[in-house]
Amino acid sequence: MSVVLAGVVLLSGFLGIGESEVELEGKAIKLAKEVQRGDYKVISTQELSDALKKGDLLVIDTMPYEASYKKNHIPGAEQFLFPIPDMVEWDTKETAGKTQEDFEALLGADKDRMLVFYCGFVKCTRSHNGAAWARKLGYTNVYRHPGGIKAWKEAGYPVDEVK
Repeated sequence: MSVVLAGVVLLSGFLGIGESEVELEGKAIKLAKEVQRGDYKVISTQELSDALKKGDLLVIDTMPYEASYKKNHIPGAEQFLFPIPDMVEWDTKETAGKTQEDFEALLGADKDRMLVFYCGFVKCTRSHNGAAWARKLGYTNVYRHPGGIKAWKEAGYPVDEVK
């Protein structure tokens, strides 16, 4: 009986059971407004996995290096820190001392290359800042993976770590 109850509790967390429709609506609207404001596209975990198999894209992890990227990141992802609050003006205090020029050097000269930004999970907005800045700098094929590393791992995809 306790095993069945534990399974129901576990599934309820994954399926959103216990979360009201109003709460889900609020999260969906928040994400939609961020996407609209940042002028980028979104990509699902499955779509990102498929794109990685095809290649010719750059995946950027916007989480802190020591606390997150070093421990686990999507294979092949590069790290570039962005803050959680909206970063309207470039601020090296929020990007681990890296400049806008450093960011552009990472993204490369091809403004049409597929760029995918992710952070920890949907509520985290570091990836929003990264994607929005790429669009501000003229990159055209910019995506945000809102589920982040959490969705990637929950889907059973492999992660890399820095050794």
